[in-house]
Amino acid sequence: MKKIIITIDGWSSCGKSTLARQLAKELGYVYVDSGAMYRAITLYFLRNHIDWTDNKEVHEALMNIVIDFEFNDKSEQSEITLNGENVEYVIRDLVIAEKVSDVAAIKEVRSFAVAQQQKMGEKKGIVMDGRDIGTTVFPDAELKIFMTAEIAVRVERRFKELFEKNPNITIEEVKSNLEMRDYIDSHREVSPLRKAEDAIELDNSDISTQEQLDFALKIAEEIISK
Repeated sequence: MKKIIITIDGWSSCGKSTLARQLAKELGYVYVDSGAMYRAITLYFLRNHIDWTDNKEVHEALMNIVIDFEFNDKSEQSEITLNGENVEYVIRDLVIAEKVSDVAAIKEVRSFAVAQQQKMGEKKGIVMDGRDIGTTVFPDAELKIFMTAEIAVRVERRFKELFEKNPNITIEEVKSNLEMRDYIDSHREVSPLRKAEDAIELDNSDISTQEQLDFALKIAEEIISK
């Protein structure tokens, strides 16, 4: 059976990672969370007090970053490592969320991440989610999905996720952060967030995770069986 590349792009808190993980598991594919890569780079920059407006500092910092994904048998999911340290949960903090769009907009950071992402997809059999996967990383992917949802739905989802880790978080903070990220992601000079012309749009405002999985899986299986 042939293997394909599946890209899932879309706005923050649209459930891209959830769908990508489920789809990869059903197909026996490798799942790569590209957003986690940018979050890990942001974490490194913050920990090491890197001035990301300084090209020289950014260049030197990237030379010291090794990002990988390891399969966790307990969670049955791929988890990201930064220089050998599992940072899967550390990178979900709101402090990282507030800075990641700025870091991800840096040309050299994107070139660094995209090169690694393309290498991961050389053998196909991969599901990758992010902002520019179907437009920049894998423009020739066999299946491209663009996810969207109403802003109120996205804010509520993100709030529930963050509240478990930080009960002091407010829904206003979450909404402000999402709107800021949407603007930066869609207006940045390098690889802005946009729907690829051949992408299938999936609005999951009013459908369950199972329904969106069934929708995507049906399309993927049709393409694979051709």
